[in-house]
Amino acid sequence: MQLLKPENKRNSPLPLLAVGTFGLHVLTLLLLIFHGSMLQQLSRQLTPQSLVQLVDGRTITVDAQPNLERQPEAIRRFVAETMSLMLNWSQQQPPTQVWEITSQLVADDFKQKLKSEITNLNPDSQFENVSRGSENVLVIQKISQPTEISKGNWKVEMFANQLIFSGYDRLGKSVSFNKQILVRAIDEPATSLPNAPLPTHFAAYRLGEARLEIYNVCEIQDKNCSGNPNQALP
Repeated sequence: MQLLKPENKRNSPLPLLAVGTFGLHVLTLLLLIFHGSMLQQLSRQLTPQSLVQLVDGRTITVDAQPNLERQPEAIRRFVAETMSLMLNWSQQQPPTQVWEITSQLVADDFKQKLKSEITNLNPDSQFENVSRGSENVLVIQKISQPTEISKGNWKVEMFANQLIFSGYDRLGKSVSFNKQILVRAIDEPATSLPNAPLPTHFAAYRLGEARLEIYNVCEIQDKNCSGNPNQALP
């Protein structure tokens, strides 16, 4: 009869401990997943990606570069195309009109200095009133690789000639234009399109998308060329 008596059962803590441990692991896993998703969202906010469409129609996403970073070829192209746009004019495309448009690509505190130097490139020409048949053409021989002066500031050497033609001199003459050109990164493009844009407006607007500006121009032999416009083109 004693064998038929139920034994006094003791409550074991092991099953409760196992269930608690399992629940804790699940909670920890959920927290890790939550924090991981938050970190991914924060990473996307700090380094946003841009959608880029390739020439073949495909689209890719690329990481955004720091605002002060520019590719060397982008800097060289900006300098070459900006100076060509600025120093090519004729009676159909007068220099005053060209300057008004392209000066958006020049730093505000350097505009007056550069305009004065461009005006004096050919003392015999009239910058304000171009005579019939007159034409100026910039021919670039070489654009150097940019040298970084400081973060977001570069120096480029340009070797070129300004060809100047007039109504009575169709052979023209060549004026050396070998310069050090200083450019810097800017936050927002300074160029804008008017209501009735000319082809020059579109060209300047496209160049402005590089978010660069010219802030000084010096003679090629100037060893102290800096960001001070007063040292430009002595």
